[in-house]
Amino acid sequence: MKVLLVGNGGREDAIAWALRRSPLLRKLRCAPGNAGMADRAEIVPIPAGDAEALSAHAREERYDLVVVGPEAPLVAGLADRLRTSGIPVFGPSAGAAEIEGSKVFAKEFMARHRIPTAPFRVFSDFPEASRFLDSSEAVYPLVVKADGLAAGKGVVIAADRAEAAAAARGMLEEGWFGAGGARVVVEDLLRGREASFFVLTDGEAFVPLETCQDYKRALDADAGPNTGGMGTYSPSVFLDEATRRRILEEIVAPTVSGLASEGRPYRGVLYVGVMLTDGGPSVLEYNARFGDPETQVLIPRLDGDWLPVLAACASGSVRDTVVRFLPDPAVCVVMASAGYPGPYAKGLRIRGVEEASAMPRVTVFHAGTARDESGSLVTAGGRVLGVTALGATIRDARDRAYRAVAAIRWEGEQHRGDIALDAVRLAEGRDAG
Repeated sequence: MKVLLVGNGGREDAIAWALRRSPLLRKLRCAPGNAGMADRAEIVPIPAGDAEALSAHAREERYDLVVVGPEAPLVAGLADRLRTSGIPVFGPSAGAAEIEGSKVFAKEFMARHRIPTAPFRVFSDFPEASRFLDSSEAVYPLVVKADGLAAGKGVVIAADRAEAAAAARGMLEEGWFGAGGARVVVEDLLRGREASFFVLTDGEAFVPLETCQDYKRALDADAGPNTGGMGTYSPSVFLDEATRRRILEEIVAPTVSGLASEGRPYRGVLYVGVMLTDGGPSVLEYNARFGDPETQVLIPRLDGDWLPVLAACASGSVRDTVVRFLPDPAVCVVMASAGYPGPYAKGLRIRGVEEASAMPRVTVFHAGTARDESGSLVTAGGRVLGVTALGATIRDARDRAYRAVAAIRWEGEQHRGDIALDAVRLAEGRDAG
C-alpha cells in the first residue's frame, strides 16, 4: 500500500514507526514530517493545515490510504475533501470532528444523549459570564474552557472567582485564542483520577484499544500549567475490567450511535478523556484523533500489523478487526524545551539520541525536532522528544525510560521526574498485598 501520513508531532512519528514495519507497506510519505520521521519515510513539504494542497497531492499520487494525525486538519474538513476524491482516509469528517473542535458542541451533544459529564454553562458575553461567576451557582474551584481548538492550552482550572473571571475575560474579550475563545464553557470541576480511553470505529462498530494514563501538568506532583502532555504509561492501573465495560456501554456506544443519528458518522480513532469519579466514569473531553503522547505508548505495545487496522477503519469494515497488545507495560517521558508551555528557544543542539535509542526496548519518538544547516539534530518545538520504553513490569519500563532520558541532553531541557510513579506504587502495593 502507498500511504500518506499527515502531521509532524510525536504522535505521527509513532504512527510512522508502526507503519514502517508493515509487510503491506509499499511507500510511506509524511507531510510535513519532522527530523525523526525523515528517517522513516519520504518527506512531503506541505503543511498539515493546507487542506487544498494536501488534497491535490493525494489525488495526483493516488494514495491507497491517507492517515490524518492532528486535529486541526480534521476540523477544517481535510477528510471530507479526500473522501470526495475517492481516497480512503483514516480520520473523521469535519462534522464528526466537531466533537473536539467545539467544546460547546461536545457538551450539548452529551446532554442530548445522556452521556455522563460535568454540569456546565455556555457564555459568549463576558458581563453575563461575570454575573454567573459572582453568583451562588458558581462553586469553586471550577473549570473555564475555550470553545475551539487551543493546542491543549484552552482549559483553566480556576481556584476562585478572580482566576475564573480573568480566564473568561482573556478568552471572551482579550482574544487569547482568537475565534476559538468567542464562547466559553464553564463547568463543575470533576474529582477523581483521569484516564485516556481509545476506540477505533467505522461509524457503526467500534473496537477498544488499550488504556493509558497521561500527565498534563508541566511539573512534578501535578504542579505548574497545563500542557499538551508531559508523559504517559499503558495500561492504566486504575481502569479495571468493570470500569472499562461501563465506559464502553455508558459513553462510547452512545457517542458513536449519537453521532451517526445526527448525520455525523465517525470514522477513525475516538479518544475519550475520562474522569474516574466516585459515581463512575464521566467525560472530560473528546479528541478526534490519537492522543499525544498516549500514542507513543499504545503503538509500541501493539502485537501485529497496524496498517490493515487503519485501512479497515477507513473502508468501514472494523467490525471483524482484532487488535492485540503485548502484555508488557510501556512508559513514555516527554522531554521539553525550557519555558514550555510558554515561550521557548529553538535551534538548540540535541545530543545523545543515538545512545538512548540503542538501549534495549527503548524507542525515541521525535516531536519538535529539525536538522540545522550542518545536519545536526536541533530543537524546533516545545515538546521535543518522547522517550518510550517497554518492560516486564511498570517499574522496569519506567526505569528503562528514565535511563534513556538521562542519556539525552540539550541546553535548558526539562522533563517530569514522576511519570508513572503513582502506577508503580499502586502496582507494587497490590503485588505485596
